[in-house]
Amino acid sequence: MRLILITLLALIVAAGIGLGSTYVAATRGTNIGTLKIGAWTARPRNGTSDIDPYNRATIARSGELPVGTGDGIAFTAATDDKKKPLDGRCDVVISGVTPPARFWTLTLFDSKGRLVANSLQRYGFTSQEIIRASDGTFEIRIASRSRAGNWLPTGGIERYALMLRLYDTPVGVATRTQRDAPMPAISTVGCP
Repeated sequence: MRLILITLLALIVAAGIGLGSTYVAATRGTNIGTLKIGAWTARPRNGTSDIDPYNRATIARSGELPVGTGDGIAFTAATDDKKKPLDGRCDVVISGVTPPARFWTLTLFDSKGRLVANSLQRYGFTSQEIIRASDGTFEIRIASRSRAGNWLPTGGIERYALMLRLYDTPVGVATRTQRDAPMPAISTVGCP
């Protein structure tokens, strides 16, 4: 009797650990094939047939349609360059340049992957509507209150994430460093 109880307990613990790790892998993905440059993270194999099974499960669960490898790449950031989480109550500045691409978009999402609601219905910028300096650099300010220039409203939410999609770009599976793909800097400059 004691052997049966110990066996049942072991099976229950094993099932709990197995289901728990499967849930974590399917909701958060894995770092297999991940490209990390500064605060930006991409999974260049997500749009290919070479995608690993864990990221395939994450995409199936979220319903996301990944950018195909021939079309471009998508980078996400949930922290600034100093690893501080992006907070909608603070002023965050994205500055610099993007890697070469025919077209890019920068979009603001909440922690559940939805567009951040705001009264202006402004959710992001494209490479064609951004105001740039004479040297080609840009600065985007993300804040809850209106700012001059390139400004994205956060609606004051506590946590958010950014997605930078590069279309028709050489950045991809072979990219490894900031030198290969100069990503814009993300810095928190003011917090009430």
